[in-house]
Amino acid sequence: MEIISGKYIISSATYKQCPPADKPEYAFIGRSNVGKSSLINMITNQHNLAKTSGTPGKTQLINHFDIISSDKKKWYLVDLPGYGYAKVSQKARNNWGNMIESYIRLRENLVCLFVLIDSRHKPQAIDLEFIDQLGEWQVPFVLVFTKADKNKPGATERNVNDFLQALADNWEEPPPFYITSATKRKGREELLNYIGGLNDGFSVLKK
Repeated sequence: MEIISGKYIISSATYKQCPPADKPEYAFIGRSNVGKSSLINMITNQHNLAKTSGTPGKTQLINHFDIISSDKKKWYLVDLPGYGYAKVSQKARNNWGNMIESYIRLRENLVCLFVLIDSRHKPQAIDLEFIDQLGEWQVPFVLVFTKADKNKPGATERNVNDFLQALADNWEEPPPFYITSATKRKGREELLNYIGGLNDGFSVLKK
């Protein structure tokens, strides 16, 4: 599958302001500065669809993009605010948390949540806690390890294995995962094919 076009639609402060839930939707989330915008731009083959920034916490709203793919499917791609460190007030962080939770749990057409993990680091407690929370909410998700090109040889594999091992404390089976690099365009085809398969399932369910 290939993306034919992608365009920004709207930024919403609550899930109730999001576009009509009439198409399959895929949301991307991760710790601040995990490389989310760069990954979205790589996947959609556009340089500035999602706004990149060196400042953690730049994304503060639910950002919707309208996508048309080569399989003639139309779907939404969503850029969610990052969790974790950001130079904002505690009140703002709480508002973000409430906004993200309500969106993840109540958005009817959310097919899958792509949780981004920085492959340069050992397992981080905040990522593990967020994933465990998704399990409690029974939200379908996939892990996407980012910035694989920034590591020394072998480091990505070690960090990914360590992360999956840490998940094993609370999970019987690991979720699907992909290793990516926005710079090297690594993992792009695999992610798009995965979304393509989910789109097919969504079409069947909606008949």
